[in-house]
Amino acid sequence: MHAFKYGGCRSLSRGLGARLRESAADLLAAADVVIPVPLHRSRRRTRGFNQARELAAWLGVPMVDALRRIRATPSQTDLPAAARHRNVRNAFALRRGHARRKLEGLRIVLVDDVSTTGATIEACARVLRAAGAADVSAVTAARVVSQRPE
Repeated sequence: MHAFKYGGCRSLSRGLGARLRESAADLLAAADVVIPVPLHRSRRRTRGFNQARELAAWLGVPMVDALRRIRATPSQTDLPAAARHRNVRNAFALRRGHARRKLEGLRIVLVDDVSTTGATIEACARVLRAAGAADVSAVTAARVVSQRPE
């Protein structure tokens, strides 16, 4: 995942996408569209591509770029859970041309590469629900699980 996310290994998207498609088959079969979590343009320039978008392209469901990141946020990597939620609050909006009527009643699956606390997914889902989505679910290629000391 590190090579995919930070190392520019775009070629990993096909295999990761296929595994994600297989593990989320039931959820994807019920979806109208998949929507990748957007990167801010400055972060996309740095990474070279949007990893979530690359994964979404392999899921076999129509992909819609309905969201945009309206402000650059610091990396979530070293932030505790509460700070992650504050960091992405109001960071997303509908892309121009994706008015409420285009998303109303749709069953949407958000796609992201990694989930740690779910803060980014929650922030995106809030925008999509406000736009009238009937259901918003999410899939990620990886989930960070931290172990508590015993």
